[in-house]
Amino acid sequence: MKLPVYLDYHATTPVDPRVLEAMLPFFTENFGNPASRNHKFGWEAATAVENARRQVAKLINSRAQEIVFTSGASESDNLAIKGVAHRYRDRGDHIITLATEHKAVLDSAKRLAQEGLTVTYARLHPDGLVDLDDLQQAFTEKTLLVSIMAANNEIGVLQPLEEIGRLCHERGALFHTDAAQATGKIPLDVEAMQIDLLSIAGHKMYAPKGVGALFVRRRGTSVDLVPILDGGGHEGGLRSGTLNVPGIVGLGKACEICRQEMPEESRRLAALRDRLKDGLLASLGGIHINGSLEHRLPNNLSVSFPGVDVATLMAALSDIALSSGSACNSGTPEPSYVLQALGASEEVANTPLRFGLGRFNTEEEIDYCLGRVVETVKRLREMGGTAAA
Repeated sequence: MKLPVYLDYHATTPVDPRVLEAMLPFFTENFGNPASRNHKFGWEAATAVENARRQVAKLINSRAQEIVFTSGASESDNLAIKGVAHRYRDRGDHIITLATEHKAVLDSAKRLAQEGLTVTYARLHPDGLVDLDDLQQAFTEKTLLVSIMAANNEIGVLQPLEEIGRLCHERGALFHTDAAQATGKIPLDVEAMQIDLLSIAGHKMYAPKGVGALFVRRRGTSVDLVPILDGGGHEGGLRSGTLNVPGIVGLGKACEICRQEMPEESRRLAALRDRLKDGLLASLGGIHINGSLEHRLPNNLSVSFPGVDVATLMAALSDIALSSGSACNSGTPEPSYVLQALGASEEVANTPLRFGLGRFNTEEEIDYCLGRVVETVKRLREMGGTAAA
């Protein structure tokens, strides 16, 4: 077993060797610009891009022409949310989202609020699931868009996308979901779930950083967006800029692998996650599992350790790559805004560790992590929780 053990797959993933193999020719041999329409180099690049578009579409049950390539989920979120608000401003000025969304969604909503739009944050249950009754009551005649993530990036909670999509379409609003954490981990079907816009990040699913996609519905009620990048008219005019062909090829290959291997991989990761969870609960008292266990990503475990300084705990676990799930400003840990939004106590919100399991983790690594966390938490508790590691 190689140290340090990587358990931060929610932050990013290594590129799968099969993905890298698919990408390599497009750096040196097939290096053409897909917008070059007059020679073989451009044709080969364009063919590769369209093949990747089909691979992405197949994973979420969309059409290839509904996939727009971007630099990642943050850009996709911005394009979806701002693009809808600016395109349909004559129809309404109201957006609904959640206080637990990724910052790309929250900050896009804040920017629109500065422009005069109204933003409502639907109520959440303590387990992280949206209160569907409150969501239903939040709609007004001016509601343009609901943006609710498929899976939370801190606590892994899966939202009821099909029910949310139905509510949106009953009220004539569009439904956007940030699916950066969910794509490739759980089945997503934009038709069955009535999703109009869906954001994807390559680096969360074993493709490279710097590439992503946005699903934009063209079937039934077609969605129009005002682009946030102008120049050249690439991607149907929605995302100008020379296409990142190697990255796009990698994203397509990653989607193909996820589609083929998702059922088996999800079962394996859920078993490893539960092995870690059960071991922690059996060995340590006074810990708190954050978020719904029933509606959860198979590879996620968020645990708070009240009474233990989480910065000290992470420093002592330098042989394991983990995330606290909270922001740090000037070296001073802040409470998790996600856990605060769920009404968690100060101790719980201040002490989470996020265990993000992934494709290359082994049972041996999970057992090692379990032993190290239990040993370290017990030692810190004996020392008063905040003593130096």
